[in-house]
Amino acid sequence: MMTTAAADFAKRLDQTADDTEALLAKLLSDELLPDEITRPKRLMEAMRYSSLNGGKRLRPFLVVESSAVFGVPRQAALLVGAALECIHCYSLIHDDLPAMDNSDLRRSRPTLHKKTDDATAILAGDGLLTLAFDIVTRDEIHKDATVRLLLTRALARASGIGGMVGGQILDLAGEGRFGDREPVDVARLQQMKTGALLRYGCIAGAILGQSTQKEYQALDDYGRALGEAFQIADDLLDVEGDAAALGKPAGADAALGKTTFVTQLGIDGAKQRVRDLLARADSALSIFGEKGDVLRDAARFVAERKN
Repeated sequence: MMTTAAADFAKRLDQTADDTEALLAKLLSDELLPDEITRPKRLMEAMRYSSLNGGKRLRPFLVVESSAVFGVPRQAALLVGAALECIHCYSLIHDDLPAMDNSDLRRSRPTLHKKTDDATAILAGDGLLTLAFDIVTRDEIHKDATVRLLLTRALARASGIGGMVGGQILDLAGEGRFGDREPVDVARLQQMKTGALLRYGCIAGAILGQSTQKEYQALDDYGRALGEAFQIADDLLDVEGDAAALGKPAGADAALGKTTFVTQLGIDGAKQRVRDLLARADSALSIFGEKGDVLRDAARFVAERKN
């Protein structure tokens, strides 16, 4: 049976997922914003297909809960979380394309390029990427323009050259897409491709809450540990997971010849690394006392997830 703490965590996670879903539905409606000329039907349907009705919304949850530590208004945190989720959903659309991971399934449904076509998928991803920066700069997030600037800059760096996009090209190079396989530093690759957006979800709360440098560093350290634990759990699921639970084929990494934490550390070594990372995450949160309990639960959730 689920413990009271676990049930409370699950309830909070589900509530943030529901709130994020409602907010994304509003942001992706057909209603025009000032300076927009039209919202093409095919584009909006594609963006909604890949953004709504799916996922645990872990990244927005991290924004909401890291913000709660500082008493940030929930609606402001949800807006930042929605911007982050737009980046995440765009990345999944592009990752699934034939030129990248060439995936047919995502969340137990056809990937967007399979549902529509490559061009529509590319443009839907582009639309979500640019919408994210429209959202994160909005006045209602924070009255201080400097806070909005810091949030925007941090999101750009987590998403771009030295973050997710850079990590993606390193991953492809490691597969030998551009010639001979290039050596892969798995820890660095993870920090960029997967970890950067998860870390942003944690430091966004510190930025919104105008934290001290010590508090910011604590959430930064926590976010880095959580991001690595997430990727190792993902690598383990690709080896040990069930395709039906995952909502996509298992064994995809092996089929593509990817270098992962499991290929480098072995299954037992990878599991021990996750335990070490959970201890590191817990230590980082000690500065917040009981206010960090939900984030502690989030790290355990990430490490123990089944999909």
